[in-house]
Amino acid sequence: MLPGIEMMIAVVIAYMIKGMCGFANTLVFTSILSFRQANINISPVELIVGYPSNLYIVWRERKHLLTSIWLPLSILVVLGSVPGILLLKIGNSEVLKMMFGIVVIVLSVEMFLRENIKKEKKTNQTIMGAIGLASGILCGLFGIGALLAAYVSRTTEDSGSFRGNLCAVFIVENSVRWILYLLTGIITLQTMQTALQLIPFMVMGLLAGTYIGKKLKDTIIKKIVILFLFLSGISLVITNLLMYTS
Repeated sequence: MLPGIEMMIAVVIAYMIKGMCGFANTLVFTSILSFRQANINISPVELIVGYPSNLYIVWRERKHLLTSIWLPLSILVVLGSVPGILLLKIGNSEVLKMMFGIVVIVLSVEMFLRENIKKEKKTNQTIMGAIGLASGILCGLFGIGALLAAYVSRTTEDSGSFRGNLCAVFIVENSVRWILYLLTGIITLQTMQTALQLIPFMVMGLLAGTYIGKKLKDTIIKKIVILFLFLSGISLVITNLLMYTS
């Protein structure tokens, strides 16, 4: 069975954004489809479709990879998967997601203000360490990369370094979720078939986004990143507030 036109369009748009700024594909893809489909049917498809896109971006930006950035965060992501299973079993994860969403909103606003203040401020290493820890755990717990993107954005100098190091962490996180989804039966044969049929649309969107990204200045891409961080935070708060109160 072929995926619907809505899903095809969602993939193209999501991976255009991915090609430009290295993340937010999950936010866009899920936001478009969540009105008609359950998250358990969306997440595994997005995981399978997104995996090769991360491999492509890491290979393309391989000269910008910094072990000091992606490796520690990858370890935190893996460690975050362990308490994630426990938290998800207990429930009430919506409250935690809302809290992280507020943090992402605050960080995106701070990054916007920082970009518009010419005097460069020294980064507080303690705060950065706390953000790094929280971002790794959030990504490991729920597969949400917004806070992770905020951390990498503050520790890299250009868009190529940002995309490459962020997607290197995503590869590790995706690999862990692949294993967990297979063990729990979330990934099914039908899921695989749907995802594989969407790969050409992912490639189309990714190449278009990469082309557009090459034409944009790093300052503009940084603003796009900040915008989608802000939208990610808003989405986290609103979505989980509705789930918590329902």
